[in-house]
Amino acid sequence: METLKKKPLLSGLLILFLTAMIFANIGGSMYGSLMPLYLKDLKASITQIGLFFTLSQIVPLLLQILGGWVSDTLGRLRAIAIGSVFGVIGFIPLILADTWQWLLLAVAIGAVARSLVGPSFDAFIAEHSSEENRGKVFGISQAIFMIVSVLGPPLGGWLAGAYGFKWMLLIAGIFYFIAMLMRLSMASEAAKSAAVKTDKLSFSSLKINLVSMFTLVFSGGLITWMLITDGLRDISFQFSENLFPVYMQEIGGLSLQQIGWVMSFFGLAMMLTTIPGGWLSDKAGERVGIALGMILMSSALFVLVNIPAGVKWMYYLGWGLAGMGAGISAPAYQSLISKAVPQKNRGMAFGLFSTSLGIVSLPAPWIGAQMWDRVSPTFPFTVTAVVLLLSVIPIWIKFKLPKTEVLDEENVPAVAG
Repeated sequence: METLKKKPLLSGLLILFLTAMIFANIGGSMYGSLMPLYLKDLKASITQIGLFFTLSQIVPLLLQILGGWVSDTLGRLRAIAIGSVFGVIGFIPLILADTWQWLLLAVAIGAVARSLVGPSFDAFIAEHSSEENRGKVFGISQAIFMIVSVLGPPLGGWLAGAYGFKWMLLIAGIFYFIAMLMRLSMASEAAKSAAVKTDKLSFSSLKINLVSMFTLVFSGGLITWMLITDGLRDISFQFSENLFPVYMQEIGGLSLQQIGWVMSFFGLAMMLTTIPGGWLSDKAGERVGIALGMILMSSALFVLVNIPAGVKWMYYLGWGLAGMGAGISAPAYQSLISKAVPQKNRGMAFGLFSTSLGIVSLPAPWIGAQMWDRVSPTFPFTVTAVVLLLSVIPIWIKFKLPKTEVLDEENVPAVAG
C-alpha cells in the first residue's frame, strides 16, 4: 500500500518569505533596542526620549489599519514590497540625522513600511497554514524569524561601540536593501500568477471593510475583550519599554556591547520557546499560552528592577524570562486573532491590534519618563509588571473561542469590496 506523503508545515514560498523577513529585520533589530541610546548620543534627555517615543506613535496610529486594508485589497506580497521601498527610504534620515528631532522623520517614513509589512506578515502566515496546525506554523515561523533577535542586537551593539552609530545604521540599511530586492522579486512573481489579487483601492471598499471590522470590535465578544486587554497592556509597556536600554546603561552599568548580548539572549529564549508555544496553543487553547506568557513577562520585570549592583548576569536571567514569555504567548495570540476574524479582513485585523494603543496611550512614553524623573527609575517598570500580571484575569475568563465564533473560512459570508 502506497503511503501518502505528509505535507510539510512550511511551504517553499513561506520559507522564502521568512528569509526576506530575516534580512529586513536583522537591520531593524541592529538599532531598534539601541534607539534610546542613539537619541541620548544626539543629546536628548530622559524626558526628551520619552517625548520622542510618544510623538513616534502618531503616524503608526494613523496608518496601521490602512496598511492592513491595503494588504487585504492588493495582496500580502504586493503590500510588503511597497512597504519595503519606504523602509529603505527611511534609513536615509536615520543615518544622516544630526539632532534627535530629525529622527522623527525617519520614524514616520519607517511607520509607513511597518504599517504595510506588519499586518501582511501575520496574515500571510495564517493563509499558508491549516486551522488545526496554525499555532504550530506561527510558532515555527516565529522561531525562524527570531534569528534576527539573536544576531541583530549583538551585531548592532558591537558596530555602534566600535565604529559609532552612523556606521552601524549604514550596515543595517544594507541588510534591509537586500530584503527589499527579494520582496520586489517575490511580488513580481506573484503578479504573474492567476491567483493574484486584482482588487483596487477605493473609498467604498475601505468603508465596507471598516464597517465589517468595527462591527467585530464593538460586538462585546472576543475581539472586544482582546482589544481592551491588549490596549491596557500596550499602554503599560509604553511606560517602560523604551527606557530599558538607558536603565541598563545608567543603573546596571552595561556597555553597548553587553546590552546587545543581553537583548540577543532575549531573542534566543524567544526563539527556543515559540515552537513549544505554538504546540501548547493548538493542544490546550490559545488563552493558556497567552496567560502563561504574561506571567513570565511580569516575573521578568520584577527580576530586572531588583538586581543588586554589580550582578550583571541577572540581566540575562530577567531577559531570558521575558523572551520565554514572549515566545510562548506570540503564536497563541496570532493564532487567536486569525481564527476570530474572516480571512478577507485579516490584514486589517492585525493592523488594528498593532494600533490598539489608541489616542489614550500616546502620552504613555512621556509619562513613563516623568515616572523615572519624579518617582524613581524603577517605577515605570514596576507599573508595567503589575499590569501584565493583572491582565491574566481577563485573558483567562474572556479569551475563549466558542465553536459558534470560529470563523470557518469557507462558510464566512463574503464582504463586498
